[in-house]
Amino acid sequence: MGKSRRKQKVIPPPQLPPDVPEEDIEFSDEDLKYVEENTEYARFVSRIDTAAIDKQCGGRVKTVEDKYEEERLKKKTHQEEKGNGEILVDPVDVLPIKTLDGKLQYRTEAKKSKLAEANTDEAEADILEDENILNKSQRRAKAKKSKKEAKKQEKELPNEIIQEEETPQAAVLAEVKEELSAEETIENKQNRLAELGMLLLSDPEANIKSLKEMLDFCKDKNTKIVKLGLLSLLAVFKDIIPGYRIRLPTEKELEMKVSKEVKKTRFYESTLLKAYKSYLQKLIILEKLPVYNQIATRCMCTLLDAVPNFNYRDNLLTAVVGNISSPDEVVRRLCCSTVRSLFSNEGKHGGELTVQAVRLIAAQVKAHNCQLHPNAIEVFMSIRFDEDIGKPNKEEDHNKKYKKNNKRKNQEEQNQVQENERKKSKKDMMSKIRDEVSADYKGVTYEPDAKERRKMQTETLSAVFETYFRVLRNTMYTTGESSEENPISNPGSFGAHPLLAPCLDGLAKFTQQLDLDYIGDLMNYLKKLASSSSVSNNSKQKNARLLTVSERLRCCLVAFKVMRSNLNALNVDLQDFFVQLYNLILEYRPGRDSGVVLAESLKIMLCDDRHQDMQKAAAFVKRLATFALCFGCAESMSALVTLKILLQKNVKCRNLLENDAGGGSVSGSIAKYQPYATDPNLSGALATVLWELSLLSKHYHPAISTMAATISDMNTSQSQTFLSAVTPQQAFADFSLVKESFEPKNESRKLNNKRKRDSLPEEAKDVPEMDMEKLSKKLKENFSILQDIKEDERVRMEALQSEKKRPLKKQSNVVKKKLKNLKPKKKAF
Repeated sequence: MGKSRRKQKVIPPPQLPPDVPEEDIEFSDEDLKYVEENTEYARFVSRIDTAAIDKQCGGRVKTVEDKYEEERLKKKTHQEEKGNGEILVDPVDVLPIKTLDGKLQYRTEAKKSKLAEANTDEAEADILEDENILNKSQRRAKAKKSKKEAKKQEKELPNEIIQEEETPQAAVLAEVKEELSAEETIENKQNRLAELGMLLLSDPEANIKSLKEMLDFCKDKNTKIVKLGLLSLLAVFKDIIPGYRIRLPTEKELEMKVSKEVKKTRFYESTLLKAYKSYLQKLIILEKLPVYNQIATRCMCTLLDAVPNFNYRDNLLTAVVGNISSPDEVVRRLCCSTVRSLFSNEGKHGGELTVQAVRLIAAQVKAHNCQLHPNAIEVFMSIRFDEDIGKPNKEEDHNKKYKKNNKRKNQEEQNQVQENERKKSKKDMMSKIRDEVSADYKGVTYEPDAKERRKMQTETLSAVFETYFRVLRNTMYTTGESSEENPISNPGSFGAHPLLAPCLDGLAKFTQQLDLDYIGDLMNYLKKLASSSSVSNNSKQKNARLLTVSERLRCCLVAFKVMRSNLNALNVDLQDFFVQLYNLILEYRPGRDSGVVLAESLKIMLCDDRHQDMQKAAAFVKRLATFALCFGCAESMSALVTLKILLQKNVKCRNLLENDAGGGSVSGSIAKYQPYATDPNLSGALATVLWELSLLSKHYHPAISTMAATISDMNTSQSQTFLSAVTPQQAFADFSLVKESFEPKNESRKLNNKRKRDSLPEEAKDVPEMDMEKLSKKLKENFSILQDIKEDERVRMEALQSEKKRPLKKQSNVVKKKLKNLKPKKKAF
């Protein structure tokens, strides 16, 4: 009985999870994809009775008091729903009646509410009015009420008007409040970002979950908040990313029992990697928008440069290389600087990113048909190739072979001695330990072996030269005869041949690593490109594809640099390149072509060349002298420096400085100078004289005039002279800077005026200065007299014509009167 009397324990239902607003709920891409694939299996969700679940799992167990309150609330709602003025009496206040069935019935009583009583009074008043039974007192009361109501309405109308007038002010205030609230929200978000960043930087393992909250700020509608979120995440990731790649554990590893520290590190690494992945995805999406293009590119470039060995580096590299030829200058410079830093700092990534970047650039050049910005392949100049990378390995192999041979000899000599297998020598133990340590070191560091490094560098070099030869072939087809058969589209925004100049610079730098079998093909390409004429009868579109003078000069320079780097292994005639230089000197234009390239070509092809033909040297001397007359100070100075060096090297060419007819005796087979000859060997320059130096000695620039005078004063009998230390490149650079600040002084006129003044006698020097006003008056009088003389001549002509009509006496009297009128004017003069 005791057990039955005890109250039965009530087991409460499980509590529901806390309510979360739908805006804060986020679903990952994997969850959405899973739901879309399995929509057929999710139909039961629509049939779930949420009300029953809420009723069952509503919280604590209901008591008798709770039920009593629920019944009371139901009665109140039922009372409000009824339209008539009846009010039910509370069933608790009255005793109930029990029926035969056992049910309880509560008695109710109808009560009239105040609203019902008011309605009945109004109805009675209306009935009295309709029946016209109002007394005088009632009529007076009614009139007073109507007057009071009218006064109230008149007072309410101006209040409504005032409210309508105050509405625009209220709208302005509302706008101001909204702006202030928006600024406050922005400040709060900024402060929150700063707090989260400081927490992550102070203790990243404990606050790693706050990365998700920081990523939410990147989804904000305000651009300023998004940019701040991206930059703050960049600073956080740059600081907390480890120096190794994160490998997520497999399923078998997750099933294994591990310590708490291992679980903590796994959780930290997994959340970091997921947040980093979502951050990169957001950057790639925002990079396509023009508002966030620059800041997204800056974030990607900074991450690739700071942590090139971390996860998802391939995605970062493809995004950066894709913008290496962007029309936006800021984005292009950021990407190019990042790629250059990767090429120059291979110790961070072991050279793997260098190979990938070069391959991506080569594929991009091929896809765009060589129509990219010059910076796209100019970054190849930052690559470093090791020439002697395999030599240590060869020495080690040689030493190993030598040691093996010595061991064999010692074994043959010590065959009688029995070896103990249990004991091992100390040398073998030390060698094994060293091998293990080196293997561990290689696994930790990013420096590959010599063989792997050589393999990566050969792949890089092949991709670089593949790109260079593709550019050369493309330019040759566009400028040669094949362009007529297979026409190419119009030049792009970067020019007709934007990649040719950096391609030639790269060939000149990396020609030592090029195989000798390919150098012959390279020289043929350069010869064809240098000989492409800029004058043709084709249309304007084809003329736009032709090479400029500076590009053709670059081809000649690259050919000479290739020959110098491989001088002992090649036998190639460079006469065609000398012919092109001889013709290109006259085609040069200062504003259109590059003077630096011309000065470099003069130095390398003429000044540094040891063996030169006398006829060719004389032709270049004459051509440079005429060139110096036509152009500015920088060009003419570089030409004169080259001319002086050629005359110092070739003594027989100094006969051009003499003015007698002896030059023709040295001319050789060609007795007459031909200035329009295309070949310098057929020009016959030894038969002429350098008369240009006499004109250049009177140049307005003092340096050029002195240089021309020193060249003309050179002695023909000297067999050897000291070469000038100044090169054409230095002369061009110095005088191009002085060109802007130099102004010729007109000192000759001042000297002539002084000489004339000194030659005058002393009486003439003491003549006082004239007053300009008096002089002007006298000149006006003189001009008036001249006008009177012209009128007198006109009158005389008229008088001669009228002689036939009028008598002579009258005519003479008229003439005399006019002459008398003119006489006093002459006395005034």
